[in-house]
Amino acid sequence: MSQSKPAPISLSVFYPCYNEEANVERVTLSALMACERLVEDYEIIIVNDGSKDRTGDIAERLACEHERVRAVHNRPNRGYGGALQRGFREATKDWVFYTDGDGQFDFEELELLLPLMSRFDIISAYRLNRQDPLMRRLNAFCWTTLVNTMFHMRIRDIDCAFKLYPRRLFDEIEMRSTGALIDTEILARATRLGYSIGQIGVHHYPRTAGAQTGANFKVILRAFKELFALRKHILTTGRRAKQDVGGRAAHAASVAPARGTQPTHRTASATSGHAATAPVLVHARSR
Repeated sequence: MSQSKPAPISLSVFYPCYNEEANVERVTLSALMACERLVEDYEIIIVNDGSKDRTGDIAERLACEHERVRAVHNRPNRGYGGALQRGFREATKDWVFYTDGDGQFDFEELELLLPLMSRFDIISAYRLNRQDPLMRRLNAFCWTTLVNTMFHMRIRDIDCAFKLYPRRLFDEIEMRSTGALIDTEILARATRLGYSIGQIGVHHYPRTAGAQTGANFKVILRAFKELFALRKHILTTGRRAKQDVGGRAAHAASVAPARGTQPTHRTASATSGHAATAPVLVHARSR
């Protein structure tokens, strides 16, 4: 399904970049093209996380050339979690969408998430065809299983960098992670506050330039250190009184299945021109 006119929403889009001089301009132009088609009111924020190459210079040029683009800079590098924290805090619109600055996602698939905004408080995508080495995919599966168990969640792809949040969430939670735990921390805190989470599949593409840093042993070790250091603090995140979250009651339920699908799945109607149609999964907590 192709959206006929921009949605009447206010959206901040940001992506962290660390040494992404070969990708930042392409990613920014893709973001501009998709947002211009999909939403009425938007801003794009490039978070340059202490890059040592020309990423910062390119980001500043793009901000000068496009009025909807802003560049912010972490000096020095604050890590992945620190970069995401900066992006969420810089956002000024009602909704915040973030992805990575490496160009492995298609901004046009933001169209798949927008219809879910009326049904869920948060939309967390998962990768349909993850384009990463086997060992990295195995590590990700083990990590997702561990944090889901520890924080009583049912997130299919915890670290998928294609998520849509209400801006108000970041006025309600404290973010402490500066590493790879950041996605888990935000979703776990939001879950404990009663936010409902919808999940939908998006496509993942091979990195064509630059180098990955997420599989670095130091990054992984740091994530585990943060996990055990922050676990207790995350679990003490206060629950809300029983009331609607943003006008929608949080509940433990499954979406009625579409014909020919398994229970708890509903076929998404928006495919953004892609052949595969992704199921929508529901994750919500009773309060």
